[in-house]
Amino acid sequence: MKFAAIDIGSNAVRLLFSNVIENGEVSFKKAELIRIPIRLGEDSFLHQRISDEKTEKLITAMKAFYHLIQVYEPIDYRACATSAMRDALNGKEIIERIKAEAGINVEIIDGKNEAQIIYSNHIAEHLDHDKSYLYIDVGGGSTELTLFSNNEVVASKSFNIGTIRLLHGQIDKEAWNNFKDWVKAVSEPYHPLMAIGSGGNINKIYKMLRKKDKPLHFTELKAFSDLINSYTYDDRIKILGLNPDRADVIVPATKIFRSIMKAAGAEEIIVPQIGLSDGIIHLLYENYRSKVDELHHI
Repeated sequence: MKFAAIDIGSNAVRLLFSNVIENGEVSFKKAELIRIPIRLGEDSFLHQRISDEKTEKLITAMKAFYHLIQVYEPIDYRACATSAMRDALNGKEIIERIKAEAGINVEIIDGKNEAQIIYSNHIAEHLDHDKSYLYIDVGGGSTELTLFSNNEVVASKSFNIGTIRLLHGQIDKEAWNNFKDWVKAVSEPYHPLMAIGSGGNINKIYKMLRKKDKPLHFTELKAFSDLINSYTYDDRIKILGLNPDRADVIVPATKIFRSIMKAAGAEEIIVPQIGLSDGIIHLLYENYRSKVDELHHI
């Protein structure tokens, strides 16, 4: 069975199609991922409004996504918009236009809901229940943190600290320090602690370092950060082969991940290469399964 998820993020918009296979155990397999770097966050965070130009690009992308969904015929789909749309004064107006012109209902979700959807990937169930983990999702506009121990959520918080905001100097010293202080305070009783990272940047770093299902050590992340910073933006594209929309934000991303791991005392980070759209798929499947089970009990 197929499900689809749309993630309207601050850096890019994504459409994910996933197959869910029920064969004794339930497994999720990505069928197709379409990613379009519109950079809504640059408008929203710097000017408090999404420009007409980017609005038109977004609506065109949503029209294309609508047609792809019609072709793939998933059982269900859900579209969510995060930090950029939350902060934009014309965010609701754009959502109404997407509904009218592209036929897609988009929910603007708050940071807490975003963290809950990301956590619904059930990563904790596949890890050591005797250990504690800090789930870190770094986006363009916000960072969602969830600390869980013994397979239970201990603390969860969303911060308006993201790669695009940091890139454009929009994070003041007080906000940055409060961010690190929170991480340190909630993590302290749960040492030793391992981090789990999600988001496009940590996924790209993981691929570039060719870790292949192994955790990434803090020293490796620091070495990578030093390497990336030694290249100019153009050389990151020409020599390292990064896409233009990744070559700039990957720098603040490494800073955010390093700072969190240091504050939390985490020496390693697991990178399962999942994110918000994967969490949406999990929730869609769970909702579908509960409805089928209800019908069987009638």
